[in-house]
Amino acid sequence: MDFFAQQDKTRRKTKLLVFYFAAAVVALILAVYFASLAIFTGAQAHYHRYGEQPEFALWNPQMFLGVAVGVLAVVFIGSTYKTLALAQGGSVVSEMMGGRLVKPNSSDPDERKLLNVVEEMAIASGVPVPQVYVMDEEDGINAFAAGHKPGDATVTVTRGCMKLLSRDELQGVIGHEFSHILNGDMRLNLRLMGIIFGILCLAIIGRVLLQTARGGGRGRGQNPLPLLGLALLIIGYIGVFFGRLIQAAVSRQREFLADAS
Repeated sequence: MDFFAQQDKTRRKTKLLVFYFAAAVVALILAVYFASLAIFTGAQAHYHRYGEQPEFALWNPQMFLGVAVGVLAVVFIGSTYKTLALAQGGSVVSEMMGGRLVKPNSSDPDERKLLNVVEEMAIASGVPVPQVYVMDEEDGINAFAAGHKPGDATVTVTRGCMKLLSRDELQGVIGHEFSHILNGDMRLNLRLMGIIFGILCLAIIGRVLLQTARGGGRGRGQNPLPLLGLALLIIGYIGVFFGRLIQAAVSRQREFLADAS
């Protein structure tokens, strides 16, 4: 295998991630702008229905600037919030995914097998022994590593992975996760979680705006905010779409780095 050619390929995939994120932000800005334009123009038309009708203009610089700043602020604040929430290390991610910490002095045979394999891999890799978590509700076979650096890394496996695999098979799975620890993939994954959360925050804003529809009053039908909230919920699927693209691209990149190591 030509390692340097594969390195160039990986750099191109990293640029693709940046492109996906930029495309997601641009698409969100345009979608929110046109939705806001249609909703607020309709609200003005309703308000002036007995007087002069407002002119519809496809381009409204002030509204576009406001929408662009608002969307960028939501994405930035949402990403920053999520990144800070994950700053404590891999244990936060493992617990967020439903993992249960395996105690180092556990006497359960399956848990002891798992702990021994993780310790062996840590010694062989020359990194601190990570905390080990088990997802008790998951019967499938899967595992992941999380953390910012080897010192705060965790390894999480599903219940099926721990119980159904032989020791050699489990060693292969854990070895694969240690390759992610050594290559720094975990840090990229945590940043990715923060970024994806940021581009999904518009849907959360949409839910909040929809709550304004619960208020009573005669002027309720003239309130455009519930409609804008509904639009933001729908537009939020743009973030979901690009989030899945980014996750798929990162997964392919992770598999290459693990295989190359």
